[in-house]
Formats: sequence, structure tokens, C-alpha cells
Amino acid sequence: MPLTMAQPGENILIKRVGGRPETRQFLENLGFVVGGRVSVITKSGGDVIVAVKGSRVAVNSSMAAKIMV
Repeated sequence: MPLTMAQPGENILIKRVGGRPETRQFLENLGFVVGGRVSVITKSGGDVIVAVKGSRVAVNSSMAAKIMV
């Protein structure tokens, strides 16, 4: 399922990062790597704030849809 479907409080494993190569590289630089864990902090209208590698990161709904968990 895409990250947009995860609920706040969930600690989840990233299974795949999709999109164009530039998009995948951008997300990987933020810490969204296959096998990594993220914790959903809050959601608002499809946008998601997650804790990843000790930092809080906000991703919009189109980017979050490319992250499969």
C-alpha cells in the first residue's frame, strides 16, 4: 500500500520507492530507502509527516503515493 494509506502512530517498513529516477533519488536522500522504517506522525489531506532516520520529514500526497509500505 502507498504511504498515504498508513495511519498516524504506525511504524512501517518501506518495501519500494517508485517514480522517475530523479524522484527516487530525492526520496532516498531524505531517508526513504527500501528496508528502512518510518513512523507516521500525522496526516493532513493526503500529505504526511513522518519520522525517518531520526528526523521529521513532510512529503506531499503525490510523493507519498510513490512510497510503498
